[in-house]
Amino acid sequence: MPFGLKNAGATYQRLVNKMFARQIGRNMEVYVDDMLTKSITADRHTDDLRETFDVLVRYGMKLNPAKCVFGVPSGRFLGYQVHQRGIEVNPEKIQALAKMVLLRTLKDVQKLTGCLASLSRFIAKSTDRCLPFFKALKKGKGIEWNEDCEKAFQALKDYLGQAPLLSKPETRVTLYMYLSVFEAATSSVLVRQEDGIQKPIYYTSKALLPAETRYSPAEKMALALITAARKLRPYFQAHKIGTAIKAQAVADFVAEFTEPSIEVARMMVGQNKKVFKWQLRIDGSSNTHGSGAGVVVSTPEGDSVECALRFDFKATNNQAEYEALIAGLKVCTVLGADEVEIFSDSQVVVNQVLDEYQARDESMITYLELAKELLGRFKEYRIVHVPREENEQADALAKLASATINIWPKSISIIRLLQPSIVRSKEVGAVFGERNSWITPIKEYLVNDVLPSDPLEAKRLKYKATRYSVLNGELYKMGYSRAL
Repeated sequence: MPFGLKNAGATYQRLVNKMFARQIGRNMEVYVDDMLTKSITADRHTDDLRETFDVLVRYGMKLNPAKCVFGVPSGRFLGYQVHQRGIEVNPEKIQALAKMVLLRTLKDVQKLTGCLASLSRFIAKSTDRCLPFFKALKKGKGIEWNEDCEKAFQALKDYLGQAPLLSKPETRVTLYMYLSVFEAATSSVLVRQEDGIQKPIYYTSKALLPAETRYSPAEKMALALITAARKLRPYFQAHKIGTAIKAQAVADFVAEFTEPSIEVARMMVGQNKKVFKWQLRIDGSSNTHGSGAGVVVSTPEGDSVECALRFDFKATNNQAEYEALIAGLKVCTVLGADEVEIFSDSQVVVNQVLDEYQARDESMITYLELAKELLGRFKEYRIVHVPREENEQADALAKLASATINIWPKSISIIRLLQPSIVRSKEVGAVFGERNSWITPIKEYLVNDVLPSDPLEAKRLKYKATRYSVLNGELYKMGYSRAL
């Protein structure tokens, strides 16, 4: 075959595994073309080498003398410095890290994180130490090397300057694992005990996903154990698992010494939260009959403004929730609210607005941008996720709006939305001035208390005007069971 064997590496590895099957793990280690003959004592080394060369002669395998080193107390194997005391990091990698001075571009930070990835097994709590770099990388080309990044970088240099040493595992020796959890990362270390001193064998670390950061402390601890068990599977398979203390003692320890998470802390200080004068409850609904939204605005005076919206377009549940939020914010703006507290039973919408969830779909990104644009008009706002049973009024309006048209009650007016809010209508012209129409006498009476000269017309106008209200120069018709 002119292109060679595609799985040559795996085939060669099987070959050397078969050749040195009696030696691997005892006095030899082989990884493809990297071979290491090891001896516990110097007087045994000659016998171990003789055994290795006998196998090479038997199978007709030759070595390159220029790449061989014999009788050394330490050497480089698979990129690590191996000697009797344990395994050390490659000095060249530490020097490459020490030479990095000023990191300004995205490529520089990527080079740094790539270098640290190869050193992660030597660094305790590596992910937690590197969090400032990961946050900087999320900004893409607009990367900013701030003070937190510089402090973390210098701390890593100081840590690696002490030449971290990993101990080698011994046969029939009990190994211990320690777990630690943080707000945005989990870490673990596998150690063995020798003469009363615990020596590290391997460090693991994992950055938590946004959803994982909201786990309880016990769940984070379980996640740290699962991560360590997967990364260190050979150690778990070669040793019998035994718990150090009873499970209830572990639970008591976690409950007593773990700091409360951000969500728990917010609940603890909930009594000191600011009370907003305006409250907005929203809900969206989408089913086979259609889709709609429900909006309930509570004013400082105690009035309740209810709105039901029917969509004349197809919308998913998340899109319906966003339409409800946008419609509710517009109503609050018209009513003159300068601050508002929003309640929604949609985790997606609430967490995307709080930047805890990432909007990936193009329509969701557009909806989120429009919602934040409307929220920017308020001096202050707060959005809270509530269970559906605490959002019954808005939920009932949303279900009513999305139901079959012929079952709508006549006492409730439902607004029809012809197109999604993210479809911006084009401005085709501007009209200056205002022509007289049927609304002119009503506005004149409500604003300036002007009545027609005819007593009968004046009486009719007074009666008709009781159903209307003027806000910000616009005339609104009031419903039977709501303020507007």
